[in-house]
Amino acid sequence: MAQSPDGSIRVTVAGREFGLTRAMVEERLADVLPEPLTDHFVVVGGRRFPPKQVVALATGLDRADFTTHHARRVLRRLGFPAGRRSDPSDSPSEPARVGSHGGAQAEALRPFIGKWVAVKGIEVLVAADTPEEVVSWVERHDVYADGMFRVPEDPDFDVRAILGIEI
Repeated sequence: MAQSPDGSIRVTVAGREFGLTRAMVEERLADVLPEPLTDHFVVVGGRRFPPKQVVALATGLDRADFTTHHARRVLRRLGFPAGRRSDPSDSPSEPARVGSHGGAQAEALRPFIGKWVAVKGIEVLVAADTPEEVVSWVERHDVYADGMFRVPEDPDFDVRAILGIEI
């Protein structure tokens, strides 16, 4: 998987050779909602995607033709951050309260300013332009969310002031 000066890489996936660039992958996923995460993820455009979803969309291959680890390797080579979800048993069982995560939830929401999101604990499950898209995604993937809301566009917006909450 050698990288050329323009940032493109040549990769062989499922016996087929592909030329990929970071920009190409970002463009193909710009209007795509991430599927639910199981264990591994890559971050594309500030959103966490299953690696196999990304490589399948970038190459047109069937996901059964390659492994998650191969997909992660290809995407990391293109410069996309990759990680693993924490154990679901570690996530809070009750909805998050304002200020209860030391700013982690605010950081998790930052890439989704102006979008509608469904969250579970501090994890953003899905973000979309309309609440209907979020509800449709949650129903289609049969997942449970702790809440759904629109992330404010105004960085000075303080929901605590509107709700009269002091921390």
